[in-house]
Amino acid sequence: MIPWLAWVAIALAMGSTPFGLIIARAKGVDIRAQGSGNIGATNVARVLGLRLGLLCFFLDLCKGLIPTLAYAISEGLLGAAELEAAQSWRWIGVWIAPILGHMFSPFVRFRGGKGVATALGSMLGVYPFLALPALIALGVWILIVWRWRMVGIASCIAAVVIPFSILLGVGNSGPLSNSAPFLIVTTALGLLVIFKHRKNLARTFAGTETKVGRPRPSESPRPGQ
Repeated sequence: MIPWLAWVAIALAMGSTPFGLIIARAKGVDIRAQGSGNIGATNVARVLGLRLGLLCFFLDLCKGLIPTLAYAISEGLLGAAELEAAQSWRWIGVWIAPILGHMFSPFVRFRGGKGVATALGSMLGVYPFLALPALIALGVWILIVWRWRMVGIASCIAAVVIPFSILLGVGNSGPLSNSAPFLIVTTALGLLVIFKHRKNLARTFAGTETKVGRPRPSESPRPGQ
């Protein structure tokens, strides 16, 4: 049996893999010097096209889903109706590791992406406690992007939807205490996602944020922005 700390290390290493940077370099592009300068799927799609952007999104999602799901299966947690507090916190340690690895990847000087796709993948692996709230948040994200074409705002609102869904008991038919650890951590993660999108929010309120499907004005971003 793999020790818990080893699972966390594996998840962190997988999350730290900068797929956006790798995809762009394969095309001879430094994604950190193009568009918004971010290594995530949105900027990859903006700079290199929708197909490669979707590929980046899929890979970023998988690097969160695979370790979280594998840990759950190995520990017999998948689909559990109730969890002991220690089980919940150990599961949280594994699913949060790839998200933090993506956001603060050592391969890009700890200035990684914003973590939305990786967080979605990680939470889908925490079934049912986080998988169903994550799917609701994904639906909200898609609706906002489709209606207003603003990825930053959509990501921030989706991040807030998840803890509210948990608070309402989505994905858990038992007492709220079963989901309390997940509620605490998703609230903190939501605040971190909002913080990582602070520049997008500032541009939105200033009326200068680029919408999906529209070209970004020429600018010279710093790496990791």
